[in-house]
Amino acid sequence: MSPTPAVLAVIPARGGSKGVAAKNLAPVAGVPLVARAARECLAARNVTDVVVSTDDPAIAEAARSAGAEVVDRPADLAGDLASSETAVLHAMDVYEERHHRPLQTVLLVQCTSPFLVREDVERVAAAVIEEGADSALTVAPFHGFVWRDGDTPAAASGAAEAPGTSGSAYGVNHDRSVRPRRQDRPEDLLETGAAYAMDAMGFRESGHRFFGRTAVVRTDPARVLEVDDPHDLARARLLAPLLDAHRAGPGTLPTREDVDAVVLDFDGTQTDDRVYIDTEGRETVAVHRGDGLGIAALRRAGLEVLILSTETNPVVAARAAKLRLPVLHGIDRKDLALKQWCEERGIAPERVLYAGNDANDLPCFALAGWPVAVADAHDVVRAAARAVTTRGGGAGAVREIAGWLVGAEL
Repeated sequence: MSPTPAVLAVIPARGGSKGVAAKNLAPVAGVPLVARAARECLAARNVTDVVVSTDDPAIAEAARSAGAEVVDRPADLAGDLASSETAVLHAMDVYEERHHRPLQTVLLVQCTSPFLVREDVERVAAAVIEEGADSALTVAPFHGFVWRDGDTPAAASGAAEAPGTSGSAYGVNHDRSVRPRRQDRPEDLLETGAAYAMDAMGFRESGHRFFGRTAVVRTDPARVLEVDDPHDLARARLLAPLLDAHRAGPGTLPTREDVDAVVLDFDGTQTDDRVYIDTEGRETVAVHRGDGLGIAALRRAGLEVLILSTETNPVVAARAAKLRLPVLHGIDRKDLALKQWCEERGIAPERVLYAGNDANDLPCFALAGWPVAVADAHDVVRAAARAVTTRGGGAGAVREIAGWLVGAEL
């Protein structure tokens, strides 16, 4: 059976930068720009793989720490004159050779857009995957008057009117003698520079990010900011507390001071919710090695850790034994089991972090002080969570949670 085609997000992030030194590593809200972009792409539900194309070892390390794969970019594709398209094409070649998996759709995501969100990544990808567009891009609605300085003829410049006087500024998208109200003006669309999606085969043939039928995905204008110079970076750092806090909703991520115990659902939280069945009917699942490292760090930090699952499956018990964790599985009323477990250990439920992904976790969400949903959890679970990971179930979500609590150790 041939492998399922991949949806690959490529983040170009070379080391050289003229406007801001080491720009792609510049922290916004304490997180390097390249890591912010990688996390949003990894959280997008219809993106299967994320790679950062770079020639810089420090950027590569930051990308790997954020969970992305790294493609080493050759020097001839990392200069000032090299296009983003050439970097994406090279990354596609490396990915296919490395994984022996065909590409269905490829995304170009710019880490210089610090306030890109996963929903926009999902929607620009969906425009190609589900809606039949050949290419797509994120745009922001724009109703402003655009002016151009100079005396370029209208026919050559696309101006709405010919310049009246040599050297005079003129209107590009309007007649300067007519000043319609905002609601009477046509809506223009500003390319945000944040995210693009392309049919992989069409992109290879054209070599350009815009070909065939191009779809636009409208995004929030308040989040449109491209970091090109120190002033842009300063603005991003000032805006981050507002935009990131609005993104996260009320409250902040938990720390070690907030939590005494971590209780983990199994299917869909420590796995990607898929089950593999062999010809003898035996079930197997895939887990993430990083989750095991995270759980070990939680235990070293003195936190109680429990696996709590409704499934009666030897796989759950085997994984718990491997991690040296207590496990309660085959549980119909997980909330009652959690309450009893807390009482037996003298743990206040409000100091429990409970991580889950589906509707049967909601009763435990109501009991625990820190209900956490993995990125690909059901919508109703995400809505009920106090925090949501950027990584999906079975894709490092538990390690991410461990990083919140014992970050320095990890």
